[in-house]
Amino acid sequence: MKRFPLAIHLMAVPLLATGLLVPASAPAAPSPATGPTHGPAASSTLAATTVRLDGVRVGLRPGTTQVVTVNHTTGYRARLVLWRKGAGGWERRLEAKGRIGYGGLVLGTRRKQGTGTTPLGTYRLLSSFGTHAQRPGWDLSHRVIRAGDYWVQDNRSAYYNRYRNKAQGGFRWWLPSSNDNSSERLRDYRQQYEFSLVTGFNYAGQVRHRGSGIFLHVNGSGATAGCVSGPRPFLKALMVRLDPARVPVIAIGR
Repeated sequence: MKRFPLAIHLMAVPLLATGLLVPASAPAAPSPATGPTHGPAASSTLAATTVRLDGVRVGLRPGTTQVVTVNHTTGYRARLVLWRKGAGGWERRLEAKGRIGYGGLVLGTRRKQGTGTTPLGTYRLLSSFGTHAQRPGWDLSHRVIRAGDYWVQDNRSAYYNRYRNKAQGGFRWWLPSSNDNSSERLRDYRQQYEFSLVTGFNYAGQVRHRGSGIFLHVNGSGATAGCVSGPRPFLKALMVRLDPARVPVIAIGR
């Protein structure tokens, strides 16, 4: 999704020596409901259980003990919280102000490419990419943005909603940004994509015209074009804390 120039705003929360860490809250009470998460069937699996964290319904995958919640507050603003499940239940670990798409929120199954909407639901946090080489503690699979790297938004391509270099071919990278099938040249968004996390929205099924490139990335100057964004320190902290063994997910709600 196309982005805007960088501007960062941190939420006023207590900061400890470890950075953005905030004191643990009381454990969240699990919801009795079970069943599939919100969002497209291709990106959803039957959840072992659901919980409400900061008012957001989270569909837990088997083994999930890390969750990023996105709680819509007003306009394009949202509250971002990183949760970790410990012996006493779910604990808040990081908190910051974030952004959603200029088109608001919509069920993932009803989302359309180019509408600026952010999909409601729970999705895996699959991998990361950005302008830095992988550092110690960055345990998610990571790619450094290189010349010619794109996120494919060409609906005719077999690589729709995939990271790909134009030298590999298979998509119309030369299409102008005014074209509905233009792909996103990642080097055009160095500030926003300094730290970026790939979500599982429309990743497995690759439903054409539903949307490509729904990330969690560094804030720009305002709303996103469908992604979720947060302050640079928050994203930098997530890079270190997210652990694939904990099956991290992002849950977007209101």
